[in-house]
Amino acid sequence: MCRTGRRGFDACFAYGDYTGELRHLIQVFKYEGVASLASPLGALMLRGLPRHIPLDAIVPVPMHWWKRHRRGFNQAELLAGAVSRMTELPRIYPLRRARMAATQAGLGSAERRRNAMASFALNPRRPLDGQRILLVDDVFTTGATATACARLLKKAGASYVAVLTIARVDRRAPAPLYAAGSPDF
Repeated sequence: MCRTGRRGFDACFAYGDYTGELRHLIQVFKYEGVASLASPLGALMLRGLPRHIPLDAIVPVPMHWWKRHRRGFNQAELLAGAVSRMTELPRIYPLRRARMAATQAGLGSAERRRNAMASFALNPRRPLDGQRILLVDDVFTTGATATACARLLKKAGASYVAVLTIARVDRRAPAPLYAAGSPDF
């Protein structure tokens, strides 16, 4: 799907693979409520983002209000906030969760796509008029969530959508690890 352009997003970047210590850190952040990990994880994310890509705004993947209430935070929003502070790009909210969907973890690829496509909606008061968007989430698994969000962002007028995550699940090839040090923005 990536090579045929049917994903909706233009590029996808991740710091590393969803394995080992990185996986453990993400799980502690997300499921044990250690929100203070957002800033260091955001710094790692930026190591996976090429410096030359011009961007206008950062969009976190939205979470349903009930799930956010139960967890206490939206991990994508905290990560987007950290990336926003480090890059000085504004964080905007053109997307919303349209419905409470089944948790993506544990679903197969086709189930994830169906689940995600019906889960998001546009905020009609947020036209994007040619903006270049950085869509932020914690883990890229099958791309179902990123695809659903990117398609809506393009529908709202975005000219470019890049996805940035801390880690990706990919058994085909290792994720690139960039040299230590934060990018100059």
